[in-house]
Amino acid sequence: MTQRKRLGHIFLHIFLIIGSLFMLLPFIWMLSTSLKEAREVFTFPPQWLPKKLNWSNYTKALTAMPFGRFYLNSFMVAISTTLLTLTTSSLAAFAFARLRFKGRETLFLVYLATLMIPFTVLLIPNFIMVRYLGWYDSYWALIFPPAFSAFATFLLRQNFRGIPVELDDAARMDGASSFRIWWQIIMPNSGPAIAALAIFLFLGNWNEFLWPLVVTNSPEMRTIPVGLNSFQGQYSVKWELLMAAAVVAMLPIIIVYMFAQKWFIKGITVTGMGGR
Repeated sequence: MTQRKRLGHIFLHIFLIIGSLFMLLPFIWMLSTSLKEAREVFTFPPQWLPKKLNWSNYTKALTAMPFGRFYLNSFMVAISTTLLTLTTSSLAAFAFARLRFKGRETLFLVYLATLMIPFTVLLIPNFIMVRYLGWYDSYWALIFPPAFSAFATFLLRQNFRGIPVELDDAARMDGASSFRIWWQIIMPNSGPAIAALAIFLFLGNWNEFLWPLVVTNSPEMRTIPVGLNSFQGQYSVKWELLMAAAVVAMLPIIIVYMFAQKWFIKGITVTGMGGR
């Protein structure tokens, strides 16, 4: 490596490190605020380190409301919705990528066009449907309506099309059905893409706020994002408790990413979700 390239790599790494620090500043401030007393939150000039680590904020935040129930609801909704979305999207993607039927491309374009419809436009029709089915304020309303994703179908369809069709033909010669080809050939060969998509879906469902707010009413059915909103009163906000609860709410996402980091990066590379 020449001296010029070595210097270029050094400057690039320095730039990336500085950018990473700027990205981490909001999270560092959130952690710092969660350990402050109420009177220290808005002091000027701002204090990055509290004078005294007030760990009792976490105890107050977790006991001020049924936080355990919020955690349970978020886990159930995020995991169930992610699994259902992966199932429905992979089946639809398999049909659009591997099966031949009349009007397939036209139907796929119509399916893909739904991505241009804002969620707020569909909010009222979905809410009316939920009330009509008697699902209001239940897990059914939280799990089933978000379990169908045109984006996930499009992403998996593009990945499935990269798998050699000869594998399907060989399996059909051995008497395999379409369902068996999907389960034993397509899905095992799409592991990185499915893993990356699962992480994105879990993250999106874990942080979803508007839909759970609309279709739930009782505290027993609220998820963590809706529960965090309870710290914001009409005239004041308990910022130190809100930040403490937000730190606790972030832990599952951090843990999932730490254990699935390898699959996540590989999936981003394979599927092109990184913007390439």
